[in-house]
Amino acid sequence: MKAVVCHKGSLEVREVEVPEPGPGHVLIKVLRAGICGSDLHARVHGDVVADIGEKVGYDHFMRPSQAVVMGHEFVGEVVSYGPKCRKRWRPGTAVVAMPIIRHDGEVEMVGLSERAPGAYSEYLLVQEDLTMPVPEGLDADLAALTEPLAVAHHAVRRSDVGRRDVAVVVGCGPIGLAVVLMLKAAGVKTVIASDLSDLRRGLARQCGADVVVDPAVDSPWDAVPAQEKHFTRAGDLFSVAFDAMHALQAVPGVPWWALMNVADKLSLTPRGPVVFECVGVPGMIDDLVTHAPFRSRVVVVGVCMQPDVFQPAMASNKEVDLRFVFGYDPAEFRNTLHLIARGKVRPQPLLTGTVGLGGTASAFEALGSAQSHAKVLIDPSSDVVEV
Repeated sequence: MKAVVCHKGSLEVREVEVPEPGPGHVLIKVLRAGICGSDLHARVHGDVVADIGEKVGYDHFMRPSQAVVMGHEFVGEVVSYGPKCRKRWRPGTAVVAMPIIRHDGEVEMVGLSERAPGAYSEYLLVQEDLTMPVPEGLDADLAALTEPLAVAHHAVRRSDVGRRDVAVVVGCGPIGLAVVLMLKAAGVKTVIASDLSDLRRGLARQCGADVVVDPAVDSPWDAVPAQEKHFTRAGDLFSVAFDAMHALQAVPGVPWWALMNVADKLSLTPRGPVVFECVGVPGMIDDLVTHAPFRSRVVVVGVCMQPDVFQPAMASNKEVDLRFVFGYDPAEFRNTLHLIARGKVRPQPLLTGTVGLGGTASAFEALGSAQSHAKVLIDPSSDVVEV
């Protein structure tokens, strides 16, 4: 079969053997594969990520010296089964799968390890237990977005954002746009999206963002609706405390501290927005800690590959929460697939191009800029080589 092999940073179409399904494996014919920002990073920062992987107990993350078939976002058709499978679906059934697989008792990351070739290929092995049928009528292009949207779904759930909270999405690349989609699907009424790119700001609007900001011109913090007052100065926050104590102590027959406890439980005490960092470059966390309103919750979705610094004292003084997210669980993956199928999430704006295997290298180059594309899919049956 044909597959795109990454070796020392270059991407080349090669002839390789069709993989043989082992115990618990399903061989699928790839219909579409998505190019992820993680793939762009892994291509050039493989050793950095591999070193981190080793520190958290995964020793097989791809390195530049290896020849790796990438691709962990995909949809395909069932072809055949290996031993010890339930054989739950007929050949030809469209399926998606979580991109992890077990070989010889060890778990491998599909498309990010030399030991688990990915979906930039005509055929792919997946784990039957982690495979899910595509609901009838769902287009392959949209089904291929299950994995990146599941990442956003997990981030939104981990954020504990409420419908009445203001959500600020910083960075509107594919993952930021996916977060916007999932925030609106969760019923969050006010979503502010910030990005330097005209293209991506337009896509954020199409994905449902209520306010779109060019941070080179305006601050996303100034875009918060007036009725959702957030505090950016310590003096203003203290003034609210003084005024509240004055008012609460004037209420007859009820201890002021009881009223304050009730207000806190009802989320009526001052708080900042829920911020989603979807850029993943050095300096972003420090910028958000420094400039976000007091008591903001910052959810770090973007993956920064370089060492970074921020001022802990600033975060402490402003009571800024920092949460880091990674991946999703099987239920979130399945729920995402069905949110797409039901039309609760409409990710069509993310799709800006499709190429064949021979166009993978050009797609990587195009995705290095924020000016022309968001999500590019690979169709192994296509002869298109430019996006």
